[in-house]
Amino acid sequence: MSPPGGVPPPYGAPLPYGVPPPVSTEPRVARHLQTLGILWCVYGAYRALTGIAAALFLFGISSGRLMDRLGARGFFPFFPQSWMAGIGTYVAVLLLISAALSFFVGFSLMNRKPWGRTLAMIVGILALIRIPVGTALGIYTLWVLGPAQSRVEYDAIAERT
Repeated sequence: MSPPGGVPPPYGAPLPYGVPPPVSTEPRVARHLQTLGILWCVYGAYRALTGIAAALFLFGISSGRLMDRLGARGFFPFFPQSWMAGIGTYVAVLLLISAALSFFVGFSLMNRKPWGRTLAMIVGILALIRIPVGTALGIYTLWVLGPAQSRVEYDAIAERT
C-alpha cells in the first residue's frame, strides 16, 4: 500500500504511520522499586501463612488425635509423636522470623531507606534456595538492585527522600 499521491517514500525515510510512543526517562531502579517492595511484603505474608500452617500440622500430629482420625495409628504404632511439637515450634519461629525479615525488606525498599538496597540483596540471595517463589523474587531483586549503575540510582533516590 503506497502513501497518498502514489509515490513511495524514499529509502530510510520515516513512514507516515504515526508517532512512536515516548521512551520512559525514569531510571530503571525507580520504575521497579515500588513493585519490588510490594512483592517482598507479599512474600512475607506468604511465608507467615506457610509457617503457621506447617506449625499447626505438626502440632496436630503431635497430639495424636490427627493420627486417630486418619486411622493411621495402627500403621505407625511406634511413631514418636511427642517430639513433633518441638519441631512445630522450631518451624513456626523460623518461618515467622523469615516473614518478618521479608516485611522489613519490603518496608525499607518502599520507604527508600539508604541501607535498604544492601539488605534486599542479602535477603534476596538467601531467598534463592526457596524454590520457586523465593527463587523468582531473589532473581528479580538481584536484577533490579545488583548492577553498579543500580547502586548509583538507588543512592540518588534514597538521598532525595
